[in-house]
Amino acid sequence: MADYIFIRKSRNAISSLMHVILNLLLAVVSIGATVVTGSYLIGLVLIVVSKWRVFAVNHRYWLLNLRSSLVDFIVGVSFVLLAYAAGTTFLPVHFVLMISYAVWLIFIKPRSSSRFAVIQALIAVLLGTTTATIFAAISDSIVLVASEFLIGFAASNHVLVQSNEENPTYISLVVGLIFAEIAWLSNSWLIIYTFGSSGLCLSQLAIILTVLSYAYFQIYNESVTHDGKIKFGNVAVPIIFSLVVVAVLIISFSQPRFNI
Repeated sequence: MADYIFIRKSRNAISSLMHVILNLLLAVVSIGATVVTGSYLIGLVLIVVSKWRVFAVNHRYWLLNLRSSLVDFIVGVSFVLLAYAAGTTFLPVHFVLMISYAVWLIFIKPRSSSRFAVIQALIAVLLGTTTATIFAAISDSIVLVASEFLIGFAASNHVLVQSNEENPTYISLVVGLIFAEIAWLSNSWLIIYTFGSSGLCLSQLAIILTVLSYAYFQIYNESVTHDGKIKFGNVAVPIIFSLVVVAVLIISFSQPRFNI
């Protein structure tokens, strides 16, 4: 019996180690190949291949698996496209992206608590919207609007499913439409903040949607906790915080180095 337990623990340890190594390789190779080749195709293919488990079931469950994997897919694609947008010469931002993606794959993505579901969703909103904003400069506005609809739907669905919401699809579709509407209204004034020569950048729209999503998740959590009843005092802080951040960004930080 003792030998069996030892063998099982050893196998679990080896399995965990292999999981870490494979995720590290995915983070390094997907971004490194993007920089070296000057193309995002290899990186995106690796991201898609890494999601093989989505299709390793009966086809009736493919749509369900795709919906549950949207947040992870958005984050992975965002890392690759951000690396592509940063250029074909290795910059500090590329190594930051590699490390950040590895942290996502190894430490953040596997977590399944309600708190981490919110964190995962907010990361998807921040990275996905920043990526969509950058590529809006070389594409039609419909790309940005469609991307934001998908991002809003994915983030909301990710949190609501984790909270066992009865109608996550309907609510998430509404959130997606709100994201798309905000993106459409912001399309003529898309702002990118850059950080020196590091290559790091952040979208104003991404920050706004992230803080608004945070407020939305806090309000939803309050509603679930108190059977649909919301006490303003319990959600006042996240609401005020979000409004203040949005106001400060619009009033004081609308003169960036790069304005699309």
